Amino acid sequence: MSIVPEKRKSQQRSTSLSDCDSDDEPKIPLNQFYPYIRCGLCCGFLIDASTITECLHTFCKSCIVKHFFYSNRCPTCSIVVHETQPLYNIRPDRQLQDIVYKMVPFLEEFEREQMRNFYKSRGLEVPNPVICSPSPVVSKKQRKEPLPQSIFTIPPELNVSLLLEFAGAEHGINNYKPLERPYLRVSGEATVRHVALFIRRKMELSSTCQVDMACGEHLLDHCQSLKDIKKIAGKEAYQDGLLVLHFALVLPSET
Repeated sequence: MSIVPEKRKSQQRSTSLSDCDSDDEPKIPLNQFYPYIRCGLCCGFLIDASTITECLHTFCKSCIVKHFFYSNRCPTCSIVVHETQPLYNIRPDRQLQDIVYKMVPFLEEFEREQMRNFYKSRGLEVPNPVICSPSPVVSKKQRKEPLPQSIFTIPPELNVSLLLEFAGAEHGINNYKPLERPYLRVSGEATVRHVALFIRRKMELSSTCQVDMACGEHLLDHCQSLKDIKKIAGKEAYQDGLLVLHFALVLPSET
C-alpha cells in the first residue's frame, strides 16, 4: 500500500477545491420543468396562467374556461371546483406566467404576434395591450391605478350569502367530515332543504343522521326559502354581511 506524503496530499486537496470553485454552473434541461410550466389540457407552455383556488392546479386561461363549459371538476385532481359556477374559483397567476416567459425565450413575443394576426385576419382593431411592449416599472412615487375588475361577475340571482356554523352532533353520530368551507352564496329561492343537502354531501353524512338548522332563535323548517328567512331575520342574525345559519346533526326521533 502506497502512502502519499502530507505535502502532496495538501496539493491534491487544493487542486480539487480549485476545481469546485469553477465559474461553470450546472445547466438543467428545460424539459425537467415541464410539469410546472406546461398546461395539463393542451400540453403547451402556459399562456395567461390561471390557477384554481380550490386545489392550486394551473392551466392556460382559455383551456380551463373551455373545460368548465362541460365539467365543474379540476382536470388534474377531479375535485369539484364549484357546484354551479366553477369560473368563480380561478384566478390569474401572473408570477408563474412571468416565470414561463423568462424560461422560454421568444414565447411572449410569439404570443403577441399570434394575437395581432388573429385580430387583423378578422378585420378587428388590435387591443392596446397587444400593440404595446411590456409596461415599464412604475415608480413608488407614481399613483397606483386600480386593478381591472375580473371578467367573471356574480349573477344577481345568487343574492344570499351564508355562513354555516356547526353547533355540534348528537351522541352516537360519528364518522363525519368537517365542513371545511362554511361560506356559501346561493339563490334566495333555495330552501333550507337545499342547504341541508349541501351540508350532507360535504360532510358525507349517513342516512341515519338528519340536519337541523336554526337562524338566531328560530328553528327552521326545511321548506322555508332563504329569501323568507332574510325577511324575518334580525340584525343579530348577520355577521359581516353574511346570514348566519346554525346547524346540528341529530338522530331522527322515534315515533
